[in-house]
Amino acid sequence: MRRWLLVLALCGCGSNAQHGADSGMPPPDDDGGVITDGGDSDGASNGGGGGGDMAMACATRVDYGAAWIHAANHPASFDVADGVVTWDRVCHDDGANSYAQLSNGWKPYFTGNGACALTLEYVASCGVYANPVMPQGCADPGVVHDGNRWIVACTSGNAADAFPMRVSTDLVHWSAAGHILPSAAKPAWAASDFWAPEIHRVGAQWVAYFTARGQDGKLAIGAATAASATGPFTAQATPLVHDANMGLIDATEFENSDGKKYLLWKEDGNAVGKPTPIHGQPLAADGLSLTGSASTLITNDQAWEGAVVEGPWVVAHGGAFFLFYSGNSYANATYAVGVARASSPLGPYTKAAAPIVTSTGPWVGPGHCSVVDGPAGETVMLYHAWAQGHVNGPGDARLMLVDRVSWSGANWPALAAAPSVAPQPLP
Repeated sequence: MRRWLLVLALCGCGSNAQHGADSGMPPPDDDGGVITDGGDSDGASNGGGGGGDMAMACATRVDYGAAWIHAANHPASFDVADGVVTWDRVCHDDGANSYAQLSNGWKPYFTGNGACALTLEYVASCGVYANPVMPQGCADPGVVHDGNRWIVACTSGNAADAFPMRVSTDLVHWSAAGHILPSAAKPAWAASDFWAPEIHRVGAQWVAYFTARGQDGKLAIGAATAASATGPFTAQATPLVHDANMGLIDATEFENSDGKKYLLWKEDGNAVGKPTPIHGQPLAADGLSLTGSASTLITNDQAWEGAVVEGPWVVAHGGAFFLFYSGNSYANATYAVGVARASSPLGPYTKAAAPIVTSTGPWVGPGHCSVVDGPAGETVMLYHAWAQGHVNGPGDARLMLVDRVSWSGANWPALAAAPSVAPQPLP
């Protein structure tokens, strides 16, 4: 007997017109690992054979809603497919009907526009996880891929050792890996407020970019180098980016396919009642000095952003550049993730009409994300959020969440029901 571990109830929310799509779903094919006989209520085949306790390969059961258009000679209202199947929750209209594009290439059709309705169940052997992915706080998670592992570094505030690191081979299970800047390795210029670290491969070395408040009282961008992604790191003696009249925070590095490198950062204008533009500027080959001049990429000009845009992260996809960022106050439910798109790393950028990740259910103030390719090649977002009832109070911590990113609807990124609450397959 198959032992289905969980059910994800997913329904189409609105529709994105996409005419001319193939009609119907590929016919069930036993050679393709699809069960078509209806089976028992738990998804087991009516065929004999026993072996209920035998381990079963990872499979996904897809149950269709009442509006599903049955394939020929397929009376059952479900199919079972090999491996993990996911859906981005986009319901595409096609004439008078609509369809869902599943990750395995299937396109189940439904009668009516915006009528997609289906559930996905996974066999226990698929492996699943649920947010948060670590019990410790990890604000402003900066994630980098290094071979068969990922490293995350977290804001540490005024702790003696700055920027704890953890490593993972699946983006879900993490183990401690020391600190970017243990107490003795902190640079003399940096006095406090160690925020928003990110580790990047730059040329032949690894560079950790970070924020710290200098001895002059101003927040500035620092850098530290290492031969390994987990250190030991040696901090530069002076800030990489400093402004005597404005705090600067939330640095990120982006390398284009042509080898050109860029540094992005935010003006901390919200601390002094001013706007918070995010700037970008070319970097030298070693990532330790700026070249050329700075460009302003975005500023807080949308109602949902309030007084803040911050936490930039750039991804190249489909011939365009996507600037993920966070807006509004990190300390409450107004904080959210937005995205803007451009044809050049330094813009001009056009923002999406609304944020793509907002507070929902048990998660409050999601934001400050990293966007990386996961073990299976999927785009994955790692970001922080408060747990409901534990928001910015004494002892409260921002926890790290992981959710898939899909690319659809005029090539904009989307996250299905993020922050996610139900268990889901490993990324």
